[in-house]
Amino acid sequence: MFSAPDCNFKKVVVAGGSGYLGSHVADALSIAGHEVIIFDLVSSPWLREDQTMIVGSLLDKDSVFAAINGADVVYHFAGIADIGESKSRPRDTLEFNIMGTVNLLDAAVKANVSRFVFASTMYVYNDLGSFYGASKQSAEVIISTYSREYDLQFTLLRYGSLYGPRAQKWNGVRKYVEKIIESGVIEYSGSGSERREYIHVSDAARLSVNILAEEYVNVAITVTGQQVLTSSELMQMIFEICNLPMNVKWIEPKSNSNDHYSITPYKYNPVPASKIMPKHYIDLGQGIQDVIEEVHTDLNKKKTTPNSILN
Repeated sequence: MFSAPDCNFKKVVVAGGSGYLGSHVADALSIAGHEVIIFDLVSSPWLREDQTMIVGSLLDKDSVFAAINGADVVYHFAGIADIGESKSRPRDTLEFNIMGTVNLLDAAVKANVSRFVFASTMYVYNDLGSFYGASKQSAEVIISTYSREYDLQFTLLRYGSLYGPRAQKWNGVRKYVEKIIESGVIEYSGSGSERREYIHVSDAARLSVNILAEEYVNVAITVTGQQVLTSSELMQMIFEICNLPMNVKWIEPKSNSNDHYSITPYKYNPVPASKIMPKHYIDLGQGIQDVIEEVHTDLNKKKTTPNSILN
């Protein structure tokens, strides 16, 4: 249990609150005592009794304003977040991730929202991440411009490598775990030396609530963990927890197909970020074990679900 960063509990709209990170942040906000409204294309399967659900699209200006009107804070997690999907759907990615953000910003200004919190990524530090990374870079610039033109306070949250329950199929750790459980072997595009700073999604969610403090107004924050592993070390950990011999086929990535960074995402950037990490955090081994249990449960559901229902 934790408390809000100040005593003024707020009415908060979480756009994209039905998704992976958004749902965890919505839960953390509710636990901290805030009134939470989730705005998303689909109803959240994790909606709490003390949360309100509004179904709507980022591209529908009237729906966006109706959801935000009266709110103190807006968290923006909505849009296309899968790099692979962004490569195959560039126009949709730019429309949802950029124009959807503009619609939220317009509504926030009109509704006199006191803080606009944007879920960005560490890919804004470089030219990787395909159209997903490009959309996040563009959105950050647009948010900063809205702040100057309309005096809208903001916080940019650049998340590192997230893992944990509720993750999408394409989430790195989730994807590796499922493949290893299903086949006992995995192909990995890389050398094994790639390094990531992993943070459990629950820890990231708590930090995402703490940034409502005044010290985080109009700044960019990198939200990441204290546990740094190479891809080889991560694979070894997953195989060991699964009680399986390590069996990884390392594949040399094609020069024009790799949209992920190897050692660090950092390149010179005119909008630097401070870094925050949890003092107390879920250990990576325990977190991976939880993911393994969730994957086992999901795979067993598939086996026991009739084909007529699946189709």
